[in-house]
Amino acid sequence: MDQLADGVHQLAGFPPNSINVYLVGDVLIDAGSPLDGRRVLKQLRGRTVTAHALTHGHFDHYGPSATICRELGIPLWCGANDVRAVEAGKQVGLGRRTVSGLGARAAPVDRALREGDDVAGFTVLDVPGHSPGHVAYWREADRVLICGDVMWGFNPFLLRGAIREPYPALSPDAHRNRESARRLAALEPELVLFGHGPPLRDPARFSAAVAKLP
Repeated sequence: MDQLADGVHQLAGFPPNSINVYLVGDVLIDAGSPLDGRRVLKQLRGRTVTAHALTHGHFDHYGPSATICRELGIPLWCGANDVRAVEAGKQVGLGRRTVSGLGARAAPVDRALREGDDVAGFTVLDVPGHSPGHVAYWREADRVLICGDVMWGFNPFLLRGAIREPYPALSPDAHRNRESARRLAALEPELVLFGHGPPLRDPARFSAAVAKLP
């Protein structure tokens, strides 16, 4: 587990930076794919974790969330407009159709997150598009942004490449996701933590990638 900022840690993954999971204070942010539960729980052993929050309700981010919350006895939080999908073990996909599969288990949500809520000192930002209830987490004090999949730090299918938007076919509303990306770039974050890709400490590179969006 690597410390990236005050109270912000990135859990080790395989391959590195492929599907990212973070510990922010005592809150776990995202949990990876359905195959990642054991890896995540092992790294949390001996640490205080009081809640689990999601950036969005896609299978590669809440795959083992039900198991982790049960094992640790902690509540699950996610964006209000993703609650229904997560509780059904599904996600909203292309054409805004709700789909299931890939081994993610339905997980009861204890708190629906909304714009302006506080999570471990981070402010919740509504940034829909890649999912209806996608949220980001922003800490103004040191300009740390956990952006989930609003932008990718690289192509997660190739494990390389430039900062980019998710494939439009993977977002139920790609136009709205681009608007969310522009909102995040305007914050000029000093550290961007992606759902997929390595940490970025270069506001200009993030802004330039967003500026290239259609």
